[in-house]
Amino acid sequence: MIMDKESKIKELKKIELFSSLTPEELYQISDKLVVKQFKKNEIILFRGDSNKYIYIIFDGEVKVSQASEDGKEIILAIHQSGEIFGEASLVAEVNSPAIVEATKDTLCAIISKNDFYSIIASYSEILERLLQILSSRLCQSWELIHLLNFNNAPQRIKTLLMMLAKRYGRRAEEETILNVRLTHQSIANMTGLTRETVTRVIDTWQRNGEISIKNKLIQLNPNFLHRN
Repeated sequence: MIMDKESKIKELKKIELFSSLTPEELYQISDKLVVKQFKKNEIILFRGDSNKYIYIIFDGEVKVSQASEDGKEIILAIHQSGEIFGEASLVAEVNSPAIVEATKDTLCAIISKNDFYSIIASYSEILERLLQILSSRLCQSWELIHLLNFNNAPQRIKTLLMMLAKRYGRRAEEETILNVRLTHQSIANMTGLTRETVTRVIDTWQRNGEISIKNKLIQLNPNFLHRN
């Protein structure tokens, strides 16, 4: 997909990683970007792929997953507009550790690892922000591992929703709306539960008024946020 420089700069201004840069600096970076459109359900990276690029999501959403020994999908992360993925290639010469799939039509800017290194060398604030992102994602990985220690299905699901609320939550009066679309199956794939179990728990919480679903977004109500 061809995108002119002005459009690239406009999109880069929305990316937190580059938010501290001037228009002139963004102009220079835009030269290094290739913009590509991915269709919904298109695989961007397969596990084991050689990856020498960083992906910047201008618009859309991707999920990062692996398959369990019995072939079930395990969702490791969800990334939305304004976020990056493929950062594992920066740390070492490793192939993609997971599958990355577009969950909706997604527009990405792609930059080579070597070009990204040169940007980091030129702008220390980008390196600082990148380290914050990597640290945050490491903590999220630990939290996902931690929730799998719970034998209680509601506790697993609540832990996941509270974790997502910290990242995607938007306050609306006393409620917290999760700005990420979650199906019962995707929740199951993030918690190691069956879809039927997730449906049973979610339905119970809805009947009790602890959560509600509006415009396909989960809304956490005050009695859910304060439940043990």
